[in-house]
Amino acid sequence: MFLSSVVSKRAFFRASSASLRSFSSSSEKVWKVYLSGEIHSDWREVIANGISEKKLPVSITSPNTSHEDSDDCGAIILGMQEERPNWDKIGANMNAIRTKTLLSEADVVVVRFGEKYRQWNAAFDAGYASALGKPLITLHPPSISHMLKEVNAGANAVCEDPEQVVDTLAYVIRGDLPTPRDGDAFVPIADRLGKGNPNP
Repeated sequence: MFLSSVVSKRAFFRASSASLRSFSSSSEKVWKVYLSGEIHSDWREVIANGISEKKLPVSITSPNTSHEDSDDCGAIILGMQEERPNWDKIGANMNAIRTKTLLSEADVVVVRFGEKYRQWNAAFDAGYASALGKPLITLHPPSISHMLKEVNAGANAVCEDPEQVVDTLAYVIRGDLPTPRDGDAFVPIADRLGKGNPNP
């Protein structure tokens, strides 16, 4: 199962390198969406499939999602290092070439945080995107909202599942809205408080 997971993540990385899931007409802007963060679940594939189903003009990019390759790339290309810090440094610097390039080119940055692992690199990417003035969407379960409150404060949207990310992109790009998440309990703001500014 572990091997199939690694193969799947490497396949996604190679596909994303070829501008995975790009859909557009000749007159539509193709939005570049960078997917950063957690690499241990299929959230990227869920977003890619949702974009495909809605035929959104989106090109997805991401960091290298193979944990093994991102750890060892520097040592494989430049030679093994005796000390772990040196091994990590040459790998991190090499991965940063891709990360900085694609993140700086992105129209929207999505950063996913999972419950199991502490994704310091994801937090760094969120801060870097914010510093560049990139529209930022964070994605994580509600259970870790408190520890991410400063990151979320800088985000344009905070999503709980990949489907919300797809729906956000569909609205931003084409103005399409899904069925309300609250179902029949949803009440438009005009019906709740009245039209216009209710303040005196």
